[in-house]
Amino acid sequence: MSRASRRQRRRLPFAYRLAAVLLRRPMMVLMKRDWQGAENFPATGGFVVSPNHISYVDPIVFAHFLFDSDRECYFLAKDGLFKVPFVGWVLRASGQIPVYRNSAAAASSYRSALDAVREGKAVAIFPEGTITRDPALWPMRGKTGAARVALETRCPLIPVAQWGAHEILPPYSKKVGLFPRRTMVMRAGPPVDLSDLYDRPVDTKVLREATDRLMARITEMLAEVRHEQPPTSAVTGGASDDTATGTDSTTDGPDAGPPPQVRP
Repeated sequence: MSRASRRQRRRLPFAYRLAAVLLRRPMMVLMKRDWQGAENFPATGGFVVSPNHISYVDPIVFAHFLFDSDRECYFLAKDGLFKVPFVGWVLRASGQIPVYRNSAAAASSYRSALDAVREGKAVAIFPEGTITRDPALWPMRGKTGAARVALETRCPLIPVAQWGAHEILPPYSKKVGLFPRRTMVMRAGPPVDLSDLYDRPVDTKVLREATDRLMARITEMLAEVRHEQPPTSAVTGGASDDTATGTDSTTDGPDAGPPPQVRP
């Protein structure tokens, strides 16, 4: 079955197909790709896929990777983005999941993520919850949302290491640099093994154990991509647990804080 036929079979929402038409071809022209590990995405059934977060461009590049791997993804995104003209319509109509932080509706984001996985969708959750604040762009200590969804649904939890988007748009910056063409690196790994945690109560200790396994794997793969050694201790930065709702945001606004000073 051809790739187009598989997408037609999945009956993607019109807004999703529209976004793909508008964005995919320019990205093919403007960016080089070094993508590996797509065979680790389940061909059918829902799963959680979690990459590190290094740029505001991440969701677009990451969605391109999943789309071209025949598994379109559905993001958790800040509810404020759903209020932006046209962008909000695309997000709503394409089935993306709003994250309501610091409100009584916050738990609905978690339930929506569970429902999406159970419907057979790939749900993308950036476990750091924000762009890393580590000066060298290593992953921070993860929030527990991705692990919570994976444990609740017992679905595969796929780690992804990505690198290169920060060269197009540096962290917390508005200065875009498209030339020369940058290489977007994606490495998807096998599912993180959480099977020994399934029969344990989903408490803070279990969520932290599952999240630490995920972040350790992402960091390990990123070290292989960068040909560098990661820090010996976890970078906590400004990240914190969100165990009440189990939700994370995929995209951060300009008020996310001052940019880190990235070392060359």
